Amino acid sequence: MKKRSSHLFCAVATLTGTAIGAGILSIPYVISKSGLLIGLLNILIFGAIILFLHLYLGEVILRTKGKHQLPGYAEKYLGKKGKILMLLSSLIFLYGALVAYVLGEGKVLSFVLFGTLNYSLLFSLIFFIIMSALIFLGLKTLEEGEKYNLFIILAIILAIFLFFISKVNLSNFVLVEKNPAMWFMPYGVILFAFLALSALPEMREEMVREEKKFKKAIIIGSIIPVVAYILFTIAVYGFTGQNTPEIATMALGKLPSLLAIFTMFGACFALGIALKELFMYDFKIKHSVSFALAMVPVLVIFLIITIFNLFDFAKWLSIVGSIAGGIAGILIMIMVKKAKEKGQRKPEYSVPLNWPIIIILSLIFIAGIVYQFVF
Repeated sequence: MKKRSSHLFCAVATLTGTAIGAGILSIPYVISKSGLLIGLLNILIFGAIILFLHLYLGEVILRTKGKHQLPGYAEKYLGKKGKILMLLSSLIFLYGALVAYVLGEGKVLSFVLFGTLNYSLLFSLIFFIIMSALIFLGLKTLEEGEKYNLFIILAIILAIFLFFISKVNLSNFVLVEKNPAMWFMPYGVILFAFLALSALPEMREEMVREEKKFKKAIIIGSIIPVVAYILFTIAVYGFTGQNTPEIATMALGKLPSLLAIFTMFGACFALGIALKELFMYDFKIKHSVSFALAMVPVLVIFLIITIFNLFDFAKWLSIVGSIAGGIAGILIMIMVKKAKEKGQRKPEYSVPLNWPIIIILSLIFIAGIVYQFVF
């Protein structure tokens, strides 16, 4: 029983640890621009949507034999074109997220250690080197480290909430921003903050012979971030108001900024593993080459963004979340419809889905992508 509970816990930790990364750090910032009520609605609505996307993908995984990452599942049920589109979405999200973690971790480490952002580039490069070495070690390291990292992350979030909730000034809250265009600003960052699709194949590996608990692990692992984001946002936004920075913990001081360090560390670890295994499992590329394909482009993109100052932190998260999440969301809903018809095995659970739901959610995802280019 102890071993089985450990499997469930490891799977929940993998999902939650992958989701709670850079996104949480910018949620108070974007919500300060849209208004508290609009922001909380975004968290609840898209938290629910992503929960169902996770469940849909989980069903696809359970209906399919063999090890795959997202493009591999897409090829089985949507053909070569589906694989290309899912690969595009996966690469946009995985590379984009890893770049965000390297960028954000450098800023936070520089702030915590020296009280300035002047050493951000140096610490980003140091973080990249250390993280690359850990990702090279593989899934076993992920399993052992992620569960402990999750405890630290949740403990810091709770501590921040308990400490700063008494310092909240209600006058700092803008309930609804007057400019309607700003109501959609949280969309991309919040979608980014919830997306952990690449973690589900890892969870499936961790729950071998415990597939009946897979659904439970997905639900728990998807709900924890919703609660964490709401608590964190209320405490931080209520304390900092309109002065909330893009990396929110930097307005709280050096000690609370440890949250940023641990969240980005854990999420970067999990996504780096997922990106490496995408090349290994779905393209049959050997380990060392897959590792290079995963990590070298991250360094190149990071250096280009940093040298030319192309994007700020929140905008980068929003672009990555909207585009990658939108494409993947649409494809997963179509995939599960196909998998229900021609899956290779009977799944341990099944989630209802019809075409009106697919159309409505697809329109939402498309609108989110368009918003990024219009505004």
